Amino acid sequence: MPYTTALRCRECGRHYPIEPLNVCEFCFGPLEVDYDYDAIKAKVSRASIKDGPHTIYRYEALLPVSRARAVDIGAGFTPLLRADRLGKLLGIENLWLKNDAVNPSYSFKDRVVSIAATKALEFGMDTIACPSTGNLAGAVAAHGAKAGMRTLVFIPRDLERGKILGAAVYGPTVIAVNGNYDDVQRLCSELADAHRWAFVNVNMRSYYAEGSKTLGYEVAEQLGWKAPDHAIVPMASGAMITKIYQGIQEFARIGLIPDAHTKMHGAQARGCSPIVKAIQGGHTHPKPEIPKTIAKSLAIGNPADGFYAIKAMKSSGGSGVVVEESEVAEGIMLLARTEGIFTETAGGVVISAIRRMAEAGTFKPGESVVAYITGNGFKTMEAVEPSVNKPIQIEANMESFEERVLAAVGR
Repeated sequence: MPYTTALRCRECGRHYPIEPLNVCEFCFGPLEVDYDYDAIKAKVSRASIKDGPHTIYRYEALLPVSRARAVDIGAGFTPLLRADRLGKLLGIENLWLKNDAVNPSYSFKDRVVSIAATKALEFGMDTIACPSTGNLAGAVAAHGAKAGMRTLVFIPRDLERGKILGAAVYGPTVIAVNGNYDDVQRLCSELADAHRWAFVNVNMRSYYAEGSKTLGYEVAEQLGWKAPDHAIVPMASGAMITKIYQGIQEFARIGLIPDAHTKMHGAQARGCSPIVKAIQGGHTHPKPEIPKTIAKSLAIGNPADGFYAIKAMKSSGGSGVVVEESEVAEGIMLLARTEGIFTETAGGVVISAIRRMAEAGTFKPGESVVAYITGNGFKTMEAVEPSVNKPIQIEANMESFEERVLAAVGR
């Protein structure tokens, strides 16, 4: 690839070739892609990025795959919307929403899967697979269909119906495992060792995770080539908040934005919050727990990147926020009724976290605050079904309308 040099262990620094590897054989640390940043800085400019496509591949030089061979269904360059009504309600004058719910399979996972699927084809693999809490299953199924690959998605059997259908429509083999996500993940890790298949978030994780950096790039570009003061991100494995922070730092490193001082804040729901509990308790590593949360897309009790998520929050001066389970649906409803955006449970966690932070005085006047909305609410309709207004039943005449409707809404 143009500017990739090797895989490098995050812990001991050892280098490995560009192959389907994800763990260091010496210290068992995770591997990540290394780049020639001097060459990138000499080649890439704001103008060259603006001339690129309105997808994640406008940042091709900072990714581990070639755009020419990309499995691309149009992920990325999603809207950054100013949230004036929500901001006014919360007392935040400069609030923005990064709406990744409008990606092709309706979540941010299209970004990471596009990279992993492209890399899998470069490696000559014919099968793509994943363990998933829902959104990833849909993204893998969609990209597998686009690439013409055999596709297997492994899910916990109690997943929301909308997410199961949202994956099944693309024609993959769907395997419902009797267990939670961590059980599914362990099974897929064993299968990845036994078969030369591209498990996007297992043996392809080193490349897959790079897709999340584009969420940092896009926000900086959309804010007029500057980093936000605060970023609030939902956390499951912890990889996304880590890579968004890395993306913002990379933009500063190659001179596309001024020095970045974004404070990274991670949000989780009470029923599965190992990363936030760790940072609030002054620990460097999360303690695994059994998930019991309405926010199933965040229900990873043993987060693979928890240590690095904590490191990103601490080094940036950010924080971790836990919201109560009852606040998840409240956050979904609040966003929908102020800004017209229907988000899934992860977005409800983020919005309720921001409300808590605003009440605590976290944000100074004029600071830019970006909330990452990572999935579409139609995937988790069960979360708000008990709370929404029920249809008013009337007869097909004016008298019935006036009697039942006008009485309800006011004349």
